[in-house]
Amino acid sequence: MTVTVFIDGAAGTTGLEIRERLSNRTEFDLIALADADRKDASKRAAALNDADFVILCLPDDAAREAVALIDNPRTRVIDASTAHRVADGWTYGFAELEPSQAQAIADAPRVSNPGCWPTGYLALVRPLVRAGLIPADWQLSTGGASGYSGGGKAMIAEFEDGSEPTGFRAYGLNLDHKHLPEMQKHARMEHAPIFMPAVAHAYRGMLVEVPLALAALPRKPSPTQILHTLADAYRDSLIVRVIDDSEMTLVRLEDDAGTDRLTIRVFANADRGQARLIATLDNLGKGAGGAAVQNLNIMAGFDPTAGLVL
Repeated sequence: MTVTVFIDGAAGTTGLEIRERLSNRTEFDLIALADADRKDASKRAAALNDADFVILCLPDDAAREAVALIDNPRTRVIDASTAHRVADGWTYGFAELEPSQAQAIADAPRVSNPGCWPTGYLALVRPLVRAGLIPADWQLSTGGASGYSGGGKAMIAEFEDGSEPTGFRAYGLNLDHKHLPEMQKHARMEHAPIFMPAVAHAYRGMLVEVPLALAALPRKPSPTQILHTLADAYRDSLIVRVIDDSEMTLVRLEDDAGTDRLTIRVFANADRGQARLIATLDNLGKGAGGAAVQNLNIMAGFDPTAGLVL
């Protein structure tokens, strides 16, 4: 079976990543518009409505506009923007988030691709909230660093033309980042985390971490309980892996760069009752294009890992 796919925004960073992963897939027939036709509303509308699947790699307003142009019940949509990640009627496209999430994605007409930061955060936190080890009303914090490709063409140019001299810069300093509603809702917590993002002078890859004061949590979970709960949550996944490597002394932002996997590690000091949960992933892989292709595979009934680098 061959299914048609239209990537709206195929010239952007995420769109190019998705196209690369689909380029050798015989199951998919990619609908493409000439450069001159990309801003032609009638031709875009025709492409959107002709496709079995549409993947939106657009700014939020343009993504909403594209969805409004689809006037048939057949075309299914994966939106890689922020526009629909907490919207009614959209299924959240993090297949490993809940035991039933992959099936929900398979059945969904509209899927919102997760953000890269929320992917790392939710992978670390959601199983622990579900198991009751982190109360739903607990106040968490999360931070780390991402490669500059996550900022799109403008940020890529800024870092690569020499106009950005730093190796690491913090942002989101108003504590009101657009990812926060997504992080709160899909972790099923009463509060958004204190979010401390940064961008590093590396093209791709990211490290997301959540510190935990284990001794302060009501159930005072041990590091082993935390590790086993996370390992059990992802025991059947080929994409999210939990590594028990407590002797490791370094974790690098680039550890999973160039792949579509996500790796979780738990580091702890039992005597102090403290832990650092760390997720590494590629901001353009499981954090963007790789996740979109995984969702497309699931929705189309193919192997979820087809075309991915693991």
